[in-house]
Amino acid sequence: MKIAQAIAAYVASRQSLGMRFVTEARTLKSFCRTIGDVDMEQVDPARVRCFLDGTGPVTLFWHRKLDALRGFYRFALAREYVTTSPLPTAVPQPSRSFVPYIYSLDEVRRLIDATHYLDHRNLSGLTCRTLLLILYGTGLRISEALGLDITDVDLQDRLLYIRETKFYKTRLVPTGPDLTKVLATYAAQRNQHSPPTIDDSFLLTRRGVRPSRAAAESVFQQLREAAGVRRTDNSRYQPRLHDFRHTFAVTRLIRWYRDGADVQLLLPQLATYLGHVHIGGTQRYLSMTPELLRHASVRFERYAMGGDDHA
Repeated sequence: MKIAQAIAAYVASRQSLGMRFVTEARTLKSFCRTIGDVDMEQVDPARVRCFLDGTGPVTLFWHRKLDALRGFYRFALAREYVTTSPLPTAVPQPSRSFVPYIYSLDEVRRLIDATHYLDHRNLSGLTCRTLLLILYGTGLRISEALGLDITDVDLQDRLLYIRETKFYKTRLVPTGPDLTKVLATYAAQRNQHSPPTIDDSFLLTRRGVRPSRAAAESVFQQLREAAGVRRTDNSRYQPRLHDFRHTFAVTRLIRWYRDGADVQLLLPQLATYLGHVHIGGTQRYLSMTPELLRHASVRFERYAMGGDDHA
């Protein structure tokens, strides 16, 4: 059996069980392009390792690719598409764990200010500014923000309807008065140029269509350079759009600590707000910043000394 045919059968099997399986399918298609659509038995360990290694250092992405291949080869072995697995048995450790970037308030302001001078062929400054404020103010995934339709933005009740996203979940995300004003301003200006229909995207490119993630990432790189927002910790990656989601989660946690709230009790609420199925999905967003570590340490010290604070 050819690799492409086996991958198609595997993806269809996973999706028939209710899994979205988008990222894994993309990884496996990339594997097929790298190896070539050859017979399954022709794939040798050296070619698999070439796909896994790529051109950069070993990162967590290396392991995510391996996980996708492990599931695929378990499926292939069970159906006798192959007789042996070419996957490596020795797995290297990542060179260093990835640490998300947490934007400061000053950096967010500089990024927003940079949209006023943006000259991008695909996205206007107004659209970029609105997207950044949606991400910063709600913690949405980039795909969720770009996927908003006109009918998903309820300005009167200050709600965003996030429909059947990563885990086939639909949820309501409230918007505060400041963000609602931003959304109303954008809606008024976009409707002057493109009278809306029910299925229209809320955010639009200059051509009047839904922005792609690639376009959003491209324009953000331009904004980041104009605003002078850069990592100084020798990280492989510069600050990303997705880091606004990390920033939202960490900022909320710090605010709860400052207010003396029961963080452990509120953490499941944050998980629901962010659209996570399990609380473990939320905990990985809570990267420890110096301020967050300080608040947590003070809270634990009070708890250990017999105070009333919850750990």
